[in-house]
This record gives sequence, structure tokens and C-alpha cells, in this order.
Amino acid sequence: MIKLPKMIFFDYGQTLVNENFDPLKGNAALLSYAIENKHGYTAEDATQKAKEINDIICSIGNIDSGKRACFEIETPSSMFNRYLFESLDIKLSISYEECERIFWFASSDGKPTDGIADFLKYLKESGIRTGVISNIAYSENLVTERINSFLPNNDFELIITSSSYMFRKPNKAIFGIALIKAGLSPCDVWYIGDRYEFDAAGALNAGIFPILYTGAADTERINYDCSEILTVKNWNDLKEYMRRSNI
Repeated sequence: MIKLPKMIFFDYGQTLVNENFDPLKGNAALLSYAIENKHGYTAEDATQKAKEINDIICSIGNIDSGKRACFEIETPSSMFNRYLFESLDIKLSISYEECERIFWFASSDGKPTDGIADFLKYLKESGIRTGVISNIAYSENLVTERINSFLPNNDFELIITSSSYMFRKPNKAIFGIALIKAGLSPCDVWYIGDRYEFDAAGALNAGIFPILYTGAADTERINYDCSEILTVKNWNDLKEYMRRSNI
């Protein structure tokens, strides 16, 4: 057993909320706002162009194509969409900041992971602070809105996004800024996420105790050293672990 933390930070996608992503739906929604589309590009064309842009980003970071998530510097969604649509010579009637919300809500449905609301309530009642650290291209305000729509009774003090702070997990810089803003040392904090490569490994690198949540629909299946982390399949098991640790 280890001592209970003063604060727990959570990953967003597939940890707090399970999301299913369909970029074709998002691009179709954005094209409905096109006021000029000289070449008649479709949502399929825009989605293919987005893939080509992601391939360029991968090549800059010396990352294998298809592993865009491994790039440790964030490209904000508004910037990405500006390049995407202007490279296709498409003009939209909305700002690129508005594009973020329209694309995300059209491309991704979601629901809270089973039991997360009760677990957050337990943490609040136990006096344990909470926050979010997320690799995500959307703005911090939009992520906050999205979280509040799914978990209206959350008590998150901080929502740290790579879109706002440039660095992506597992780079320890994004964990470092969260610790500074929380006013805590690494030994006082736990971090929970569904991806070993980004969440658990990143937390370890920052000196934070990592918990790998494996209850997500698409939790990766890779080999890792179980002695360095705590693995939980559901939030009730983690709650019971914490109760035993507090005896």
C-alpha cells in the first residue's frame, strides 16, 4: 500500500469519458458552413487531406506514419483546420475557433466511463483534490465544456490541455506545469489514464504515481512492468484500494 494523494489528475479520453471518433462526420459538419468551395471538395476529400497533413507532422517528428499521437508537441485544432481548409481553397462562414466545437461534437459521441461519477464523488468527500491532464487539440475552454456536459458535478480544479501548454504526454513538461499550478510535489499526486505509453510512462517520468485504467473500450494491450504502477479495471476497485490504504 502507498499513502493516499493530496490530488489525483485524470486523463480525459477513455478514462473519464469513452469517445468514438469519426473524422468524416466532423468534416461533413464543417463543410456545411462552406461559402466557397471552388473545386467541389467533399468530406471524404477533406478527411484524406487531413491524413496527409498528419503524415507530414509525423515525418517532422521522425515518427512512423499512423503514430501521430506519439508526437510530443501539440497542433491546436484551430490551427490544423485553418491549414486544412485554406489548402483546399475552401472558405467557411465561421471562425476556426468555432470549427473546433462543431467538428468535435459532430465527430465524437461519448459517455462517462462506468462508475466515474461515483468515484469523483468519493474523492470529493475524502478531501482529495482533482484535475485533468489531457493530450488534446481542442481548446481548454471547450474541453471544460465537454467535461461539464458529461460530468456536471465534477470538482476539477485544473484542466491542463496540450493545446494550451504545447507539450503532450509522455513529455514530463505537461505534468510539471500541472504540479506548479496545483502547488504540489510529485509525491503528493497520482495520475490515472488508459494508455501506458503516454499516461503511466509519462507520470513515472515526472515522479508521479501512475494508475493504469484498463476499463476503457480500447485500452491498449502492451507489456509493461506491473511493479511500477497500479492497474485497475473499474473505479470501484480503486475506491476499495484507497479505503484499505487509509486504514
